Amino acid sequence: MKASKMLISTLKEAPQEAKIASHVLLLRAGMIKNEVAGVYNYLPLGLRALKKVENIIREEMDKSGAIEISCSAIQPKELWVESGRWMKYGPELMRFKDRHEREFCLGPTHEEIFTSMARDLIKSSKQLPINMYQIQTKYRDELRPRFGLMRGREFIMKDAYSFDKDEEGLNKSYDVMYQTYSNIFSRLGLHYQAVLADTGNIGGNGSHQFMALSDVGESEIVYCDSCGYAADVEKASIKEIEEEKVEMLPLEEKETLNQRTIEEISSFLGIDPKKTAKTIIYHDFVNNKLIAAVVRGDREINEIKLCNESNSNENYLELAKDEEILSLGSVHGFCGPHGLKCDIYVDIEVARAKNLVIGANKLNYHLLNANYGRDFTGKVCDLKKAVAGDLCPICGKPMKQERGIEVGQIFKLQTKYSVPMKCTYVNEKGENVPMVMGCYGIGVTRTLQSIVEQYHDDFGIKWPLNTAPYHAVVVPVNAKDQDQMNLANDIYEQLLASGVEVILDDRDERPGFKFKDWELIGIPFMVVCGKKANEGIVEFKVRETLEKVELAKDEAISKITQAVKSI
Repeated sequence: MKASKMLISTLKEAPQEAKIASHVLLLRAGMIKNEVAGVYNYLPLGLRALKKVENIIREEMDKSGAIEISCSAIQPKELWVESGRWMKYGPELMRFKDRHEREFCLGPTHEEIFTSMARDLIKSSKQLPINMYQIQTKYRDELRPRFGLMRGREFIMKDAYSFDKDEEGLNKSYDVMYQTYSNIFSRLGLHYQAVLADTGNIGGNGSHQFMALSDVGESEIVYCDSCGYAADVEKASIKEIEEEKVEMLPLEEKETLNQRTIEEISSFLGIDPKKTAKTIIYHDFVNNKLIAAVVRGDREINEIKLCNESNSNENYLELAKDEEILSLGSVHGFCGPHGLKCDIYVDIEVARAKNLVIGANKLNYHLLNANYGRDFTGKVCDLKKAVAGDLCPICGKPMKQERGIEVGQIFKLQTKYSVPMKCTYVNEKGENVPMVMGCYGIGVTRTLQSIVEQYHDDFGIKWPLNTAPYHAVVVPVNAKDQDQMNLANDIYEQLLASGVEVILDDRDERPGFKFKDWELIGIPFMVVCGKKANEGIVEFKVRETLEKVELAKDEAISKITQAVKSI
């Protein structure tokens, strides 16, 4: 490709909405262009890199035995009503009506469509197991689209769905996909961690997320170096404390004027925050009621865990307003589980501790020496967010914490969709049996940006060779110098003939301008034809290391062709 014929739209500075390095660089390198918030167009260079990512995913999925199809993004309401998700999915679901007032949504995911197809097309056990996948655009009406392709309203996803006869078959399909995802992210060069995960709106009883480790990731994971346990904090559990073996002291009411926060009350009473419990009241709009969650004072409530326990949805869970708290006979800043008239969920640590300080549901008062079972009750469950230093639930050693970008997730759906949607097969006895399903997703566009997040420096992107828009660029220092142009053309033609994806920068621009462009764009190899062109000597530059050496023309060509053959 001749650079003079390309759309090269590099920018000196990125628009103000770009906050993280990968978003800045994708915009500055002319890979993507913003349309509206959360919606991007893919420019030629970005599209080439995106297709490279898609092809690696496709190759590994095909190797696994999965078969590719393509579904419409337009999905009828009726299928979502069958699965029970039309209202439960939340406001992210983009709903609309056609001219006949029939209701549809733009697919954020495709469980209903694939289940519907399987029930119509698969009848016999001889057709199972089967795994179907697609690479397709999804739509979610994100409240706050941000970070470029990381969280958008429109994005490309690879989603796959396996259908098996039984649980044993599902486990085998799940293991195949786990290994396939490991192969994909390893080939893409991502530094990643597979972690236990919450199933969220998708459902099912088992899930792993694949996290590209990054300080800018929206997800937090905890992991144990000793035994290998790793989980998203939404799912992570810890080794719980034993029940305290101390005498329960008498419940005592104490005036605590204006001491509302855990920090304030702990300082006022001269106690460790671990000896307090905080009560947070929520409005659960799924079940249209107020609920309370109680955790140790030094802990954060994991709202995903709370939703799972209360059969709610995080999109429909809001902190209760002051007047709602008053309706329960309590007051904001002094809430406690003692005598509270609503469903109460109590973290295990609180239930096992003794003589805690809690809110008295009375302005400027707390209760001392409160104990679960004697002074308050509720459903005991795990409600806390795990943090670094918590003990591993498997081996009991302290865990570490990192941030990550969720690039993929796999689920054991079991019969969550096949039972309500009557997706069955006929077994050997002639009985209709629900198919056992798995679901496997990769955020393709998010993966693309994750690569940039992990592979960049102060000068621009450093694409791995197998995802770079082009493998090499040949740059004559002076496009008007015939020796330089002849040598550049010769190298360009030989690389093309060897199967190398190469650019000839024939633009009539200053050499420094060209070099900065290609460093920003991140082409892995640069061959510069300069003053020694008439001797067949070039400058060979590796983008990953910025190393520059003088080489004979043939040696430079050989280095590039050998590198390309190895990917």
